[in-house]
Amino acid sequence: MLGNVYERGLSVAVAALHEREPERLWPLVASALPELCGGENLIYKLDDWNEAGGTVGMPSEVAAAFERLGDEDLALLRAGYPFAHHYAAGPDRAPLTARRRAGRAWSTSPTARLIGEVMGADHVLAIPLPRTTAPITGCMIYRSGRDFTDDHVRAAQKLQPLLAGIEQQRQLLERLRRSTEPSVDPAADCALTPRELSVLLLLTDALTAAAIGRRLGISDRTVHKHVENIYRKLGTRDRISTVLRAQRLGLVPTPSATARSQP
Repeated sequence: MLGNVYERGLSVAVAALHEREPERLWPLVASALPELCGGENLIYKLDDWNEAGGTVGMPSEVAAAFERLGDEDLALLRAGYPFAHHYAAGPDRAPLTARRRAGRAWSTSPTARLIGEVMGADHVLAIPLPRTTAPITGCMIYRSGRDFTDDHVRAAQKLQPLLAGIEQQRQLLERLRRSTEPSVDPAADCALTPRELSVLLLLTDALTAAAIGRRLGISDRTVHKHVENIYRKLGTRDRISTVLRAQRLGLVPTPSATARSQP
């Protein structure tokens, strides 16, 4: 079962990593992830689970219901009970269900009441992104009826590295977007793929192939293959000339542009 889940999750991740628009990555994940983990719906949050603010993403079929929520209910949703305090208290990032964390208190909590009214759900499975510290980010999967099984939780844990890779890609694409003119897509002219762009951005940061691989969740060999493709497409032969050419083409920010963007 877990092998099949990982293969299906990998297919979703590959599709997401071929997207050039960062805002499209997590909606792709949201359409497939609940079923892989035994759920029915999903909410993802890419900034801290807190009551004060932050963007909440969800599939379109449940978004309409949440648009009608008032500030008090939205704050309750953002608070992430009972997971936020649990994950903030230590390094544990293992997926966890609300029932296993809060016990009987979960069923009578205001959060359980809210998701029951809005989504018709009884149970929640939290999947934090691994290695996140502050803020704690990730997603919550919802289902009705019985709680998530041990197999569902193990499936979620198996998928965590793929989710981390997708989020890393989203951040890199956002960074690229901020560094270039919105009307210009130099990567398209060079035929660089989104994944090659991610590697190029990390090359600019002077990271080793091993460090890039750890960031993106890929092997050193795959990193070297991407680097070879980048060299070929940009007509360069080494890291320094590649970075300089990428800066001239507007593919990555120049040092002066980076300095001006700092607060």
